Amino acid sequence: MPMPLCPLASPFPTDFTAPVPETLSYSLTLPAALASPALARATTREALTAHGLHDMLDPALQAVGELTAVAAQFTESTDFYLSLRYRADTLRVIAYDNHPRHTQSHLATACDTRRRAALRVLACVCRACDGDWGFGEAREPGGGTRMWARLPRAGATAYGRAAGREC
Repeated sequence: MPMPLCPLASPFPTDFTAPVPETLSYSLTLPAALASPALARATTREALTAHGLHDMLDPALQAVGELTAVAAQFTESTDFYLSLRYRADTLRVIAYDNHPRHTQSHLATACDTRRRAALRVLACVCRACDGDWGFGEAREPGGGTRMWARLPRAGATAYGRAAGREC
């Protein structure tokens, strides 16, 4: 009996379907380096533009820049992780660094205060967009800290149109 042949891969599709907002789902592992926030912002700009979310660029780029700068600063590893997702008319930006929660309460409080201060611009952006933000222990294997921002599209679009908006 002859050996069955492996199926051939289908030819590369020639009709490209343009990305839509609901398909935005990207994850990046970035080096813990000073250049990473700029790289993350450039990648985010391209992804949002490709998915038709150019109206969210201003607050999204600010959120990505803030989260990646803090992740690069706090991580004890050589890299950190960034996730971009768009669901239910909301952009979710999540950064994971491997800085663990302190077991001593006074150290945990001091560390949280330092992280919260570093994210004060993010807090203003999220508030202006009717979104929210936060940080806490990462539930993923390996632990560390999860920081996130949630930007509803309507609020982010209004934020982008507002000139000189102050916190």
